[in-house]
Amino acid sequence: MALLEVENIRTYFYTLRGVVKAVDGVSFKLEKGETLGIVGESGCGKSTLAWSLLRLVPPPGRIVGGQIRIDGKDIVAMSESEVRREIRWKRISMIFQGAMNALNPVYTVGDQIIEPLLLHTNMTKHEALERARELIEAVGLAPSILERYPHELSGGQKQRVVIAMALALKPDIVIADEPTTALDVVVQAQILNLMKKLHQEEKMSIILITHDLGVVTELSEKIAVMYAGKIVEFGSAEEIFENPLHPYTKALIRAVPRLKGDIHKLEYIPGTPPDLRSPPPGCRFAPRCPRRFEPCDKEEPPIIEYSKGHYVACWLYSKR
Repeated sequence: MALLEVENIRTYFYTLRGVVKAVDGVSFKLEKGETLGIVGESGCGKSTLAWSLLRLVPPPGRIVGGQIRIDGKDIVAMSESEVRREIRWKRISMIFQGAMNALNPVYTVGDQIIEPLLLHTNMTKHEALERARELIEAVGLAPSILERYPHELSGGQKQRVVIAMALALKPDIVIADEPTTALDVVVQAQILNLMKKLHQEEKMSIILITHDLGVVTELSEKIAVMYAGKIVEFGSAEEIFENPLHPYTKALIRAVPRLKGDIHKLEYIPGTPPDLRSPPPGCRFAPRCPRRFEPCDKEEPPIIEYSKGHYVACWLYSKR
């Protein structure tokens, strides 16, 4: 049994202008100790999927179907109090996108790290502060950081604090939502190296959400490519980069400069992602796809296993 099994999860936002199908039938599995990268353009549903896995979808959004099973237990069917008590931060936690907004400006770093420890464990405040010191040192910061307020920290320090908060209760799964956004390249490298080190030492599973393929290659063993609320390709990092199948995956890779190997002319993906209030009836990438043919505009392609562990949703491969 996989540690995390997501089956046909659907998360919609009910707005005055219509229903936005932000995540629409996503399925995947994550094994213990595995790292999964979820990539795609802005607005494809990556962050909404992350919020869904924590049962923290902000209004007017809600999960309308599917299952999210951790060790076989469906958290979608659980009550909010059960999720808070048994799942959130204990089994699965999150490094939020934009550390500047994730930290409360009126509380010290120490107070924010010890809060889940006091709520979810029997630790005294002194014991919680000792654990907070361990966490801060584990992410490469000095214990004196605990006494500071968020505005006194640099962007890289804030990101490390958010990572320490996500690790507080030693969860089995950590979701990292754009952990290097708005950081300079030196700090980005430090954060990625820190996450690699924590992954190796703590043996935790990581779901890395990003639009940066360079970041994914550094950390992920498996990759899921999302487009317009759906996973269009899934497989090992090696398969995805060496033998991409879906035209969207190929276009993403060709939009990234290479310094060695197959150096190619940079390309861009023409057009824009579809309006998820009224997505195209067939393949959602069809209006932008250079290889579309008759069924693409009419029928949604099934996701098939092209080779062992390598899945693709595209009519070009549907007969295999």
